[in-house]
Amino acid sequence: MSPKKDSYDCVVLGAGPAGCAAAALVAKEGFSTLLVEREQLPREHVGESLMPESYWTFEKLGVLPKLEASRYAKKVGVQFVDASGRESKPFFFRSHFDHPSSETWHVERADFDQMLFDNATEKGAECVQRTRVLEVLFDGDRATGVRLKAADGERTVSSRVVVDATGQSSLIANRLGLKQMNPDLKKAGIWRHYRGGERDESGGGVKTIISHTRDQKCWFWYIPQFNDIVSVGCVGDSDYLLKGRGTPAEVFDQELSNCPGVTEYLTGAEAMDDLAVAKEFSYTTKQAAGPGWTLVGDAWGFIDPVYSSGVYFAMKSADMASECVVDALRADDCSAERLGAWAPTFAEGTKWVRKLVNAFYSGSFRVGKFVQEHPQHAGPLTDLLVGKMFSPEMPALFADLDPWLERAKAMDAMDDDEPVAAMA
Repeated sequence: MSPKKDSYDCVVLGAGPAGCAAAALVAKEGFSTLLVEREQLPREHVGESLMPESYWTFEKLGVLPKLEASRYAKKVGVQFVDASGRESKPFFFRSHFDHPSSETWHVERADFDQMLFDNATEKGAECVQRTRVLEVLFDGDRATGVRLKAADGERTVSSRVVVDATGQSSLIANRLGLKQMNPDLKKAGIWRHYRGGERDESGGGVKTIISHTRDQKCWFWYIPQFNDIVSVGCVGDSDYLLKGRGTPAEVFDQELSNCPGVTEYLTGAEAMDDLAVAKEFSYTTKQAAGPGWTLVGDAWGFIDPVYSSGVYFAMKSADMASECVVDALRADDCSAERLGAWAPTFAEGTKWVRKLVNAFYSGSFRVGKFVQEHPQHAGPLTDLLVGKMFSPEMPALFADLDPWLERAKAMDAMDDDEPVAAMA
């Protein structure tokens, strides 16, 4: 379906969580907003585990009542399993901060994205599907609109601001050469869903489980969802997973057999026919905004799935960027400085999650031992797992964690007989 008008205050490209959030938040402030989606919703997508701090953006969007009444599995914590199958003590978020924002959900993305898309419509955005973005239009370095193609033909739409929420397609970043792959996190993921996997609800809900394989070349996520469905994914170096070892399904099964922390949960479970693959997904962009445009969500960057930060980062970046878009439109100043004012604060916060991801892949991070030696950091570490990446306690946490990791690496190198129990 083609847009109804030729000109808008804001055009948002992509109707994932970031795009839907940005469109809703700009539209509800009274600005004409067009949300463009290439596919037809609902669309299939791997099940997601949310970070609890998403609560505040959900509240701002007005969708908390829908989430609270939904069928989604309630996420109450996270648990890590080492290479031998030994489980860490669960991190139950509410025991750290007793507030509704300390618990969240494991969502089915097809249904979740549809809810956010409908909410953008309810907030006043014009939302079109099955409409391709052929080109983002520029006048010099300023974005001025988009050229679209729908079933009824091509259409050029002008806009004061273009918000790129096209995910890893990153239309503007790729056009302007802004995308930078992270050479230290060239990972790949293979995942599928199962029916009938074990569900531990001892904490009042389900947990995300992160489990290493025996040789620690890969790790698995285990995310119980509603309707007796579990999302199970394997992540490892891209070359190791996807080159010369057979089909993705064969590699997935090989790695699963090497992961005692997950195989026992899947005893008697039925694998569903929905295997999917993604590779080399960790990247950043050189800049988050320019004259007349800004990037949000995965179009801005993506770190790694290990701490379930993807949807939270997408929605938080859209939340912060939308405030700048509204400010720029009100001031009639859609400069790079005004549209990108959110980015330094956001980048500073995501830096700490990136550092925690690097700690995870170091092979030497043992949460239990670190917290035992530095009990003052148990709270800040849980804060980071919850998504409180803007906490003023983060610098002090890493001032101790970074040298601790260096000592742990040195000890591991000296004692080859001691198994590395990452995150145990």
